[in-house]
Amino acid sequence: MTDRYAAFDRLKFDRPAPRVLRLTLSNPGKANAVTPTMHRQLEEVWAAIDADPETRVTIVTGEGRAFCAGGALDDMPVAGALDANQQFSQDFNNATRLVRNIIASRKPIVSAVNGAAVGAGLALALLADVPIAAKTAKLLDGHVRIGVAAGDHAAIVWPLLCGMAKAKYYLLTNRPMTGEEAERNNLVALAVEAEALEATSIEVALELAAAAPTAVRMTKYVLNHWLRQNEAIFDLSAAFEMVNFSGAEAKEALKAMEEKRPPDFTTDVLF
Repeated sequence: MTDRYAAFDRLKFDRPAPRVLRLTLSNPGKANAVTPTMHRQLEEVWAAIDADPETRVTIVTGEGRAFCAGGALDDMPVAGALDANQQFSQDFNNATRLVRNIIASRKPIVSAVNGAAVGAGLALALLADVPIAAKTAKLLDGHVRIGVAAGDHAAIVWPLLCGMAKAKYYLLTNRPMTGEEAERNNLVALAVEAEALEATSIEVALELAAAAPTAVRMTKYVLNHWLRQNEAIFDLSAAFEMVNFSGAEAKEALKAMEEKRPPDFTTDVLF
């Protein structure tokens, strides 16, 4: 790749077809979990893509068998490194900036969900304009599982895509779904056999790249206004998530995961 993307050294880029940029999430051995540095680069890369005259469409996918396992839990902020207000502000701004910058990006995005997509990884997958999943891919919001509210995209995206009843069912029970189920529930546009995913994502990207670019971008902008008009809901969900991260339930959930046991949520309920 050219020096245009040199600053984004925790992400991988290639051009699988003319006018198509492919962004690959890569964190080997950790199911492409997003580190703080990767997160910052994912916040900022969309402006660079919008400014790239050689790119009309971006494909987002994961390296290896996973799409993205969400935030890297072993890279969580060190307790006490910042005071509570600073930590809240930093985490809130980072989480909301990622979602807002994807929504604000002008060029169409195709996600090729090749495996597990969890948490922030699922946000990347579902905020794409055309999400395409392997039928065997596993999609899971994952927030309630770690003791926090579903805050990085789900409160505004899921009800819009699959309806409130399904959104509540999957987000509150924390049940996963396959790519095939996700297509049936309207969370993704297409579900294909795993071996056809790459070719299908490139085919769709080329179709978008050949279309009238101004018309495509304006149509995307208008459709994304459905998400923008729910920013108050998004801000509240993200704030609840950040508050929960400092609470006893999140601490117990993360400790239980570390110790490979079921969590024991017997602390006082705060809400």
